[in-house]
Amino acid sequence: RAEVHGVVSFYHDFTAAPDPRPCVELCRAEACKARGVEAIAPAAEQASGERVNLKTVYCLGLCSSGPAARIGNDLHARLDEAALVKLVHSA
Repeated sequence: RAEVHGVVSFYHDFTAAPDPRPCVELCRAEACKARGVEAIAPAAEQASGERVNLKTVYCLGLCSSGPAARIGNDLHARLDEAALVKLVHSA
């Protein structure tokens, strides 16, 4: 039991209880940073509020077409601020 708790509490992808909110994963790896994700992230954070879980991930595999985000299995690339906010609202 202690070993399972250690694993669940160590890895950020594991949680003790599911989060009922929709999740938008925003890539903030180096390639997406170079393509401007840091400039558009505050607008997404504001748009998500408490309704959407805006989660930082490092690399969605769309390095040449970032900034990128994922909702479920759907990948979204070449995001600007307006597109990212629209994506957060649609989650």
